[in-house]
Amino acid sequence: MGKQSQIIKLDATDSTNLFLKGLLMTSPMEDYTTVVAKNQLKGRGQMGTSWQSESGKNLTYSVLKNFSALRVQQQFVLNIGVSMALCDVLRTLGLSNVTIKWPNDIMSGSLKICGILIENILQGAQVSHAVIGIGLNVNQTDFGGLTKATSIKLEMGQSQNLEELLDKTLERLQFHLDSIEQKTVAQLLPAYEKMLFRKDKPSTFTDSNGERFMGFIRNVSDSGKLVIELEDQIFRSFDLKEVTLLY
Repeated sequence: MGKQSQIIKLDATDSTNLFLKGLLMTSPMEDYTTVVAKNQLKGRGQMGTSWQSESGKNLTYSVLKNFSALRVQQQFVLNIGVSMALCDVLRTLGLSNVTIKWPNDIMSGSLKICGILIENILQGAQVSHAVIGIGLNVNQTDFGGLTKATSIKLEMGQSQNLEELLDKTLERLQFHLDSIEQKTVAQLLPAYEKMLFRKDKPSTFTDSNGERFMGFIRNVSDSGKLVIELEDQIFRSFDLKEVTLLY
């Protein structure tokens, strides 16, 4: 078991990531300082998508990780470590069909159960801190118009204790992130790629212009780009802002 994280509990906030970044501006903070909100008013996913959460039903929190020697070009190790930590927790709860939708949404079957937003604070060529925002759907069973969402309760049929679940996720985050500065993306990729959602399956994507194209997710590059095989055995690498998987 890692050391006990300092946990700051809020009833409501616009965004736990913003709150934690604000705290960081005022004074240095301990590793794994965690901000949890019962109600996150302006939670956002990758690329500014908004995220609907019922108050008190889910885990919405942000975790601080401090670094002394994480190079910017290796920063995708964080996406891998955080994604794998959450997959560990979901699998120990008994969810079998858990995968990672690149770069770091966690899927149960074809439905999203967890979103992750990592914001890195850079100093030169190093990442000095990461603010890791996690939105885990736990006890919410009605997602309104969101047809692609699910929760632990919907998948498992029973409610979870949010405090215990938070402790479990923090323990796994420490397990995966404690020595991550000594690791490279290349070392961590095999385990991550095994978990990739829709790997080697014919899939439809849109590019940054909104144009649709077909392809197969083949792997992830050492810089964290998604490598897609197009027709005629052409392989292309896409950055986060350059491609969206439609399913």
